[in-house]
Amino acid sequence: MKSGNFSAATEFLLLGLSEDSQVQPLLFCLFLSMYLVSVLGNLLIILAILSDPHLHTPMYFFLSHLSFVDICFTSTTVPKMLVNIQTQRKSISYTGCLTQICFVLTFAGLENGILVMMALDRFVAICHPLRYKVIMNPKLCRLLVLLSFLISVLDALLHTLTALGLSFCTDLEIPHFFCELAHLLKLACSDILINNILVYLVTGLLGVVPLSGIIISYTRIVSSVLKIPSASGKYKAFSICGSHLIVVSLFYGTGFGVYLSSAATHSSQKSAVVSVMYTVVTPMVNPFIYSLRNKDMMGALRKLISRILSFH
Repeated sequence: MKSGNFSAATEFLLLGLSEDSQVQPLLFCLFLSMYLVSVLGNLLIILAILSDPHLHTPMYFFLSHLSFVDICFTSTTVPKMLVNIQTQRKSISYTGCLTQICFVLTFAGLENGILVMMALDRFVAICHPLRYKVIMNPKLCRLLVLLSFLISVLDALLHTLTALGLSFCTDLEIPHFFCELAHLLKLACSDILINNILVYLVTGLLGVVPLSGIIISYTRIVSSVLKIPSASGKYKAFSICGSHLIVVSLFYGTGFGVYLSSAATHSSQKSAVVSVMYTVVTPMVNPFIYSLRNKDMMGALRKLISRILSFH
């Protein structure tokens, strides 16, 4: 427990990525551009999948949900940051901070779950192709998404409700551009042992276990692909999985990077910069990764854009 004056927190101060007033306009333009690209790109992916009957398969069902989660994920953090830069105010209410933490944890957990489902889909498609339609039926796909959503919400509520009981010191400055649980716990003057135990336990269960499942799935996939006699068959199989592997590497790499950087360095500013990768950059580049490497998706996007332009 920290020593110091206790405060009934009514609001926190988000210091952002930089306190230099000359850098603020550049940050505003940069993050506004990234946010618009992220929302527009993911929205186009969703509309393209919905409008093309050929893309009504489990793989694209999960991809459309991943795009929706990416829109929600980045919308939880970036708009508040843009408002703070524009109004020159850094404050966020106590309720707003806890709400933001709850939504960030929910959408991060949901993205984690959907990435695991996509790995499962690729595993069944390549290792059990004859039983693919039977196993990955629409009912199972919907149940998997619903289960992931419920687990993510329960996890977020668990962390948020335990944070409600914390008392805070008079220093209520968060060196970040959004409220993150790890930074909130550092400001607490009360005992955070239970909170830390929950963080490590949940990180192990909902982080390490799903990642291990993805690694095991791809180990089996690689083993099956290597048995394919033709080189073109191997290339097609690996190209199908390539986009998903890139997104998984970005999500888990940057996610674990945040916690490793915060543990290895006392500079919270560096941790905030790393957080930009998984909260802003990854949702922005996901549509490009899945569309540029996929002929079916590119074809659906062209049809969608031509339909939109034909209305004008």
